[in-house]
Parts: sequence; structure tokens; C-alpha cells
Amino acid sequence: MDDEQGDGGGEYVPRRRHVPHYHGDNTRILFVVASVVLLIAKSTGADLPLTTTETVISALLLVVAAGITNPAQGWIHWFNALMAMGGTLLFGITAIHRYSAHVSFSDVSFIYTEALALISLIALYFTTRTVRGFHLRPHLP
Repeated sequence: MDDEQGDGGGEYVPRRRHVPHYHGDNTRILFVVASVVLLIAKSTGADLPLTTTETVISALLLVVAAGITNPAQGWIHWFNALMAMGGTLLFGITAIHRYSAHVSFSDVSFIYTEALALISLIALYFTTRTVRGFHLRPHLP
């Protein structure tokens, strides 16, 4: 029989609350991964469409947005959507231009740029679903 203590030892960990249409946890993970990829890419000399200062500021903003993301505040999801759109546009356009210029698939700068475009695109999907959920919430059963 389960008790609140679980297996008879340790601290009680409450069950995760389910919030309909909330995908902030996925966005949070993607933003932290994007921040790490940004810093590693720039540190290893990849040619990103950002200066060093812009790269660090972008990584910082992504991590702060990830840290603030929660199901109780709708405004942060709009900010997350703007960040994801910006990343998708910036890195997507750069990746497509490099591909059109016949850059090799094994070029490190192309790989990092394409990865950042895809991470941003997936984050945009999750933030859009969350924003949609915030608007539908009053109408859900």
C-alpha cells in the first residue's frame, strides 16, 4: 500500500500538476539546450550570424526565459514565442543561404546553424501550443 512517503523513506514528492495544453517544460529544455549550443558553437569558432556579445546575450536571455517559464503567467509564453521566432528566422535563413551556397554538410558552422534553426522551430511549436492553450483555457471543460 502506498503512503505519502513512497517506499517508507525519504521526502514526500507531490505529483506533478497537469495543466492542459501547457508545454513550457519542453520549451524550457529546448531553450537551455539552444543556449549551450550557442556558447559551444561560438567558443569553437563556428561562424554564427551573431557577434560574440550577441551570442552571450542571446544565451543569457534564453536561460532567463527558461527559468521564468511557468504555467501561471501567460506573458512569458508570448516572449518565448518571440524568442523562438527570432531564432528560427535568424538561423533558418542563415542555414538555407549556406546550403544554397553549396556549403558542405560536414561544415561545422552549417551544422551548428542548422541545429539552432531546428531547435528554435521546435521551441516555436511548443510555445505556440502553450499560447493557444492559454486562450482556450476559459472554454475548456
